[in-house]
Amino acid sequence: MSIFTLQSLAGGFLDEDLEHFNKNFDDWCIQFESYEDAMDIMQTLENQESIDIVEITPLSYPKYFFNTLQGTIYTTRQIEDKIICVVEPVMGASFRIAICDLKTKK
Repeated sequence: MSIFTLQSLAGGFLDEDLEHFNKNFDDWCIQFESYEDAMDIMQTLENQESIDIVEITPLSYPKYFFNTLQGTIYTTRQIEDKIICVVEPVMGASFRIAICDLKTKK
């Protein structure tokens, strides 16, 4: 369960218009099913040296796969078919543990 996208070295993910970079990865960002597909598009862009191909997984970017997660995620771990996140719901609030199920995506 992973997808590939193009990310600026300065941060931000390439938007579907292939011109702008979004701070957060979301449905408006260009997405690829394989590294090779991402490479094909990257080779058509200017400033290729300032763009990387990155893999987005539930472990690396849980908010995309589990969009009900709110707040700042500080760490993630995978245990069997669950993603465990340490989350600060709002600034200054107590930390919470979020358990996300990869099978149900909840």
